[in-house]
Amino acid sequence: MASRRMQKKSRKLSEDPLVVFCRSLPGATEDVKWGKDLIFSVGGKMFAGFPFPGGDPIGFKVEPTVFTSLIGHKGVVPAPYMAKHSWVNVTDRNKLSLRMLKDLLGDSHRLVVSNLSVKMRKTLGLP
Repeated sequence: MASRRMQKKSRKLSEDPLVVFCRSLPGATEDVKWGKDLIFSVGGKMFAGFPFPGGDPIGFKVEPTVFTSLIGHKGVVPAPYMAKHSWVNVTDRNKLSLRMLKDLLGDSHRLVVSNLSVKMRKTLGLP
């Protein structure tokens, strides 16, 4: 019964346009961590997270300068335990456009890729 509920939850999350976007990013992998969060990584390093069941809040990495300006928006807060690494949580998606959220997730992916070793980037076929 529990696995059936988890399938329904993950099916809903799998239709989320931001989850679909993260899946489309080069070298992106996904797994469930801590039994409740869908985590996207590249080269073994996390770049975004969506909790079950509804996928909110969305967590992702940003540039330190972007961090300061983003947490000034309503619906965006420092991510618990990860704020010191410039991670934010978007608690209310309606406060940011879908385009902006996709741009921020894409930036998070690029930030993580840029910190990977040259060897890892080559292995993943990334610039």
